[in-house]
Amino acid sequence: MSRLTRGWVTQPHELLIPARSTVSGPPLETSMKRVYATIMAVTAVLLLASVAHAQVSLNAARIGAEDQEALAKFYEAAFGMQEVNRITAPGGAEIFLNFGDTVDAAKADKSVPIVIMHRPSNDLKDPVPHLVLNVTDMAKTVAAIKAAGGSMAGEPRGFGNTGIMIGIAIDPAGNRIEMIQRPQK
Repeated sequence: MSRLTRGWVTQPHELLIPARSTVSGPPLETSMKRVYATIMAVTAVLLLASVAHAQVSLNAARIGAEDQEALAKFYEAAFGMQEVNRITAPGGAEIFLNFGDTVDAAKADKSVPIVIMHRPSNDLKDPVPHLVLNVTDMAKTVAAIKAAGGSMAGEPRGFGNTGIMIGIAIDPAGNRIEMIQRPQK
């Protein structure tokens, strides 16, 4: 049963169509079914795609050095990291480091580990690939980096008016480390 509302006809499902429609082609009901089917198909594809992406996570951050052992000692001294695993690979050992006061604490930490692998040269041409670490005290972290043999690419600086401080350190193998200190709450 339909009713007339100011020149429009409403169907029981309340879809408004002109009382004097000049539309030619398939009946409106068939067109609406096609639109509905298309919307449902697109929604299903988007839901499936989001489910697939939800199962992806970062496993580790890998950096390289001519001398992996020396670089591991730098990260232990500068950032308090501990060796949590070591794999012998054809090019040399891969050393896994994570945050913790002890090896057991570092193994229990759910943070993404840093993996140090061998590379033939510390002469890096591209400064873009780098680690990004959160720090709570930029000044103390910078002092620890310098004491452990690292350097800074400049003084830490504020990021706009956000209260965030950013510093770029360089480890002894030439890898860049971006450090972010967020405002204290």
